Amino acid sequence: MNDNQNKQQNQLQIELPADVAQGQYANLAIISHSSSDFILDFVRVLPGLPKAQVKSRVVLAPEHAKRLVAALQENIVRYEREFGPIRIPNQEPRTIAPFPVGKGEA
Repeated sequence: MNDNQNKQQNQLQIELPADVAQGQYANLAIISHSSSDFILDFVRVLPGLPKAQVKSRVVLAPEHAKRLVAALQENIVRYEREFGPIRIPNQEPRTIAPFPVGKGEA
């Protein structure tokens, strides 16, 4: 078997169904973890509404969570190189909600 055939056999084909391709808008992420998993809840918070809804939950192994952080950092660097710095006005380092929210539960 030559190198081209090996590469073709080792390629992963990823399907993106139409209903998933549209994505979900979220403006808050709640991250929790146990010894074996990281749980990322993506929430849509709307101003003036007392209740927010988790739109998507992703469960990752710790190793994959660390890879995700590295991949996000690499892509932020690329983005800022092309479009300029991402500015987050008046935001404390650990606050990620765009407006005040209470403690979330999922």
